[in-house]
Amino acid sequence: MAEASDDGPALGADPTDENELGTPGPPLSRKAPFVWGLLAGLGLLTAFALGTALVNIAGVIVQIVVAMFIAAGLDPLVRWLERRGMRRAYAVIVVIVGVLLVLALFLFAFVPVISDQVQRISDNAPDWLDSLTRQKWAQDLNDQYHVVDKVKAFVTGGDFLSSVFGGVLGIGLKVLGAILNAFVITVLTLYFLAGYQQIKTALYRLAPASRRERVTLLGDRVFEGIGGYVAGAFVVALCAGISSLIFLFAAGLSQYAVALAFVVMITDVIPMIGATIGAVIVSAIGFATSPGIGIACVIFYLLYQQLENYVIYPRVMSKSVDVPGAVTVIAALIGASLLGVVGALLAIPAAAAILMLMREVFIRAQDER
Repeated sequence: MAEASDDGPALGADPTDENELGTPGPPLSRKAPFVWGLLAGLGLLTAFALGTALVNIAGVIVQIVVAMFIAAGLDPLVRWLERRGMRRAYAVIVVIVGVLLVLALFLFAFVPVISDQVQRISDNAPDWLDSLTRQKWAQDLNDQYHVVDKVKAFVTGGDFLSSVFGGVLGIGLKVLGAILNAFVITVLTLYFLAGYQQIKTALYRLAPASRRERVTLLGDRVFEGIGGYVAGAFVVALCAGISSLIFLFAAGLSQYAVALAFVVMITDVIPMIGATIGAVIVSAIGFATSPGIGIACVIFYLLYQQLENYVIYPRVMSKSVDVPGAVTVIAALIGASLLGVVGALLAIPAAAAILMLMREVFIRAQDER
């Protein structure tokens, strides 16, 4: 055995056996200010890191949400094919192929026509401004504020597109970014549509087993409402675009008909103000071409918006969303302030889902107390 000396324990001895290093003190309390401050600081750093990460990937999250909404809008078509006896896998393939064919048709058939007509509108804008300056009320307004002169100088100065998009490089980057975003959303939509049922099942399994059946029923109702709204909004916008196309050919604006009808269809998707924006754009070009055509445009869109608001929209949306008018306005304003046009588009089905969950969960629980 090793021998101990007066100066300390012998080499190789276990000091803990004889407490040569002293008795261990009590563990540090979790309520101690140092521990509490350290944990709070680590929590704040973690929250800041997560918030920064969310801000950095906000664009990706928006793409995922938009793709999921579009997939939910295409799912009713898949289920319609299933009800006709087609297996879901084949129905999904048919819908995906159909979407790709429509996109290809749009790119190769309509995009060149729209681009050509947009260029015509841009080339004719100075002449329209000249005809506008000959109007008495426009001359009075221009004499006081020089509005028309400033607009004309801006359009005819050669820097119109550069000023809007931030230069030639900015135009290229924005176009490239838009194409990339559209491609990513399209790919995500196809993936989500192919695995739509599996995604819903995985989400439902996050709920406790005792409540999973009710969560599944509520979730299916929410997804059906979202899908019905997205599909219905597309149908309503398509009706607006086709009606505008027919009218513009009949009214004498055939050289701009496809581009303007496309603008009306896109803006009609925007809640509350979209249809009015499209009507104002078309009517302004109509007045610039001829006062008679402008008056015809105003009359047509006044009548069509009544038809859309009281006939087409209620019939298409009757089984998809149930949102009061005030809630629709508030939801659209909040969505637009958060995510712009995309937020306004997604706000109404999201508000419908929240209202349904409140009625089925919160209000029912309150009534049973």
